[in-house]
Amino acid sequence: MSKRAYFGTDGIRGQANRHPMTAEVALRVGMAAGKQFMSKDERRHLVVIGKDTRLSGYMIEPALVAGFASVGMDVRLLGPIPTPGVAMMTRSLRADLGVMISASHNEFSDNGIKLFGPDGYKLSDERELLIESLMDQGLQEGLAGPRALGRVARVDDSQARYVEIAKATFPRGLSLSGLRVVIDCANGAAYKVAPIALYELGAEVISVGVEPNGFNINEECGSTHPEAMVQQVKEYRADIGIALDGDADRLVICDEKGRVVDGDQIMALIAGHWAKTQRLSGGGVVATVMSNLGLERFLKSHDLNLERTQVGDRYVMARMREGGFNLGGEQSGHLILSDFSTTGDGLIAALQVLAVLKQSDKPMSALARQFEPVPQLLENVRFAAGKPLESDQVKGAIADAEQRLSGSGRLVVRASGTEPLIRIMAEGDDAKLVSQVVKEIAGAVKKAAA
Repeated sequence: MSKRAYFGTDGIRGQANRHPMTAEVALRVGMAAGKQFMSKDERRHLVVIGKDTRLSGYMIEPALVAGFASVGMDVRLLGPIPTPGVAMMTRSLRADLGVMISASHNEFSDNGIKLFGPDGYKLSDERELLIESLMDQGLQEGLAGPRALGRVARVDDSQARYVEIAKATFPRGLSLSGLRVVIDCANGAAYKVAPIALYELGAEVISVGVEPNGFNINEECGSTHPEAMVQQVKEYRADIGIALDGDADRLVICDEKGRVVDGDQIMALIAGHWAKTQRLSGGGVVATVMSNLGLERFLKSHDLNLERTQVGDRYVMARMREGGFNLGGEQSGHLILSDFSTTGDGLIAALQVLAVLKQSDKPMSALARQFEPVPQLLENVRFAAGKPLESDQVKGAIADAEQRLSGSGRLVVRASGTEPLIRIMAEGDDAKLVSQVVKEIAGAVKKAAA
């Protein structure tokens, strides 16, 4: 089975109570993944389940629990906790599998299911396809007997454990005292843990987006709406603003003047500091094809490489593991610091930025813009049917654009993994040329899709 029926680029995701994000599919995921991760030995097998603050989590969670328990797997419920917290607790509790119920930065009406293996890493494409094939088979086979059903319990200290793990990544002997920090938790998974961690490390904390009600996750707050963070930074004259997304695996920051910086600038800041202190491994940074050319040039000026992968933090992580890198991420703010975590972690990345801020004795505005971004333009073209990228007209427009940008820019044209969109991204030193080539390719795609 090669075509994916359920899993997308980041687990299963969709509108709550509509296929594939239904209680029935969640039940099937639990049964199929449980069977996949149950070894033949006699020991008890364990899965941990965390979630964000969406109302639909109350529907998805019990369905997953029923699926896992029915095949004989014990379940530990972590409650609201960041996605990286689930990865950590999977390893910490020696579980066979970890599950996060979240649709990340999407609005409350969506939800999703992400799976982690016993090593705390997201599952491979092959593993997900195996689970899919089991989901559509006769699930009544391989059920546990009445005495062998899984047992279910809550882990009451999961949030406290995550806070301690996150705090331990902050340099020993350093304190955040004297810093006023705005933290926007997007009314999501980190609404308790992030402000506590910052406070316990010594900061004066101004919290935003910490009153979830099941509907307001990511609503005009968090990393997708940094205006809320910026407003609070200006109002309280804070030293820095940090905004997480709904499941807290990514962040954006702003300086004391309210200027927002993205994941590329944060990677440059951490990479430069780690290289100076000889903590950077792999000889550079891993990022995706979407990262700005300015980041690549910045790293080159420090004798560091930028290795690019396709879009998706799992691909960044895979390359980091292959090449021995300990820093990677995406422009969107997914930052992976593999010395500390097996997946993107917004809070841990924020703590590294705060450590640089504290040690440098400079204002955030002097640190936030590590390089001048090259003009970059992204346009999404929606199509109803067919494969526009296979059209000769589109291929010709792409070839022409690549030739014109050669040596002074880059072009990335790709089909979205989650929607019927063609994403066209161009960047280069000449902003006018960048705009022109994007417009021409978009026109060719629209004609081919008509």
